[in-house]
Amino acid sequence: MKTIVSPKNQNILIIDDEKVILDLTSIILRNRGYTVYTAGDAADGFDIIETRHPELVLLDYMMPGIDGLTALKIIRERYPDTYVIMFTGKGSEEIAVELMKAGAYDYILKPFNNQDLADRIENVLRIRQVEISNRELIKEKERLLGEIEQWNRQLEIRVQEKTEALQRVQAENVQAEKLASLGYLSAGVAHEIRNPLNSITLFVQLIKSGIDDPELCGYVDKILKEVDRIDTIVRKLLDASKRPRFELKEVRIDQLIDQTLEAFRPQLDQNRIVVERDFRNLPPAIQADPSELEQIFVNLFLNSIHEMPQEGRLRVQLDHDGKEVVIRVSDTGGGIPKENLANIFDPFFTTKNKGSGLGLSVVLRIVKTYGGKIGVEKSDKTGTTFCILLPLPAAE
Repeated sequence: MKTIVSPKNQNILIIDDEKVILDLTSIILRNRGYTVYTAGDAADGFDIIETRHPELVLLDYMMPGIDGLTALKIIRERYPDTYVIMFTGKGSEEIAVELMKAGAYDYILKPFNNQDLADRIENVLRIRQVEISNRELIKEKERLLGEIEQWNRQLEIRVQEKTEALQRVQAENVQAEKLASLGYLSAGVAHEIRNPLNSITLFVQLIKSGIDDPELCGYVDKILKEVDRIDTIVRKLLDASKRPRFELKEVRIDQLIDQTLEAFRPQLDQNRIVVERDFRNLPPAIQADPSELEQIFVNLFLNSIHEMPQEGRLRVQLDHDGKEVVIRVSDTGGGIPKENLANIFDPFFTTKNKGSGLGLSVVLRIVKTYGGKIGVEKSDKTGTTFCILLPLPAAE
């Protein structure tokens, strides 16, 4: 399908040092409906192109000052939407090739035929219209591809966010199932273990009362100590799975944190650990058992101190937004290995030489008791940050 180019609103600039050519060409083109500008040299022509933005330039090849070939290269570099047809009195294949390589879309030999001039101008303007339309289509295509790429990135981000949220929910469900299973197990184990432990303790104490040998008494004391250790493990097991007796009171979390930190003051000083309290918006008091909440901070602070045996920084951040309390406990220890992160809340999971591995299980159980959440917000070689969210009662 042939593209029809209307002379209306089409601007043509003629650059030629021969006034006769300027006048004759202007008359021909104006009679055909084009808006025509003229210039006697390339410098004046550049000024007109800068202000009038013509669609086409008829440019003489042989001119004083800036010659036609140089002017052609400048126009094509500075004004790519302005197309050029060259006038030349020298018709040769070498000149034609040189002009086309420099960016001319056609060349016309002087003297020229009026109809031939008009046809060539219309043909170049038609080519220009098609090429500019193609460039605009390419730009639009690139814009649309950019939008699609952006949508894809946003979709990937949303899918990733939903996937991570689903994984968190699945992990929470697994933890809930583990705690439920632990509850059934610990109730039976506690009953089956504590009864014989009580008997062992009673009989060992009877044996001890009839022994005078200090060495044998030392052995008996070790037995009693180990029995106490087993009893402690059983008690922690019960604490991790089942809520013990509790008494709800008005508890100020900021005060509870300060009290717990003060209790750890000797260990903090011994390990040269600096404490940073970043208490922002102090939350209102909540209904809770202070002993239960205290266990959260006791276990987290113990873990942090263990990770910083020489020196370090323990940071406690407290904030709230009216809906929930946000508590962050950070240390500058060595961090939790990535492969262990999924297991840290599991009962009996520990990487320490000492300890039952029930501390974080107890913390998880208590946080969930109050409808909250706990997780590792950051853990790398610069340290670990635990984040705890506890809901606040709705304002009446």
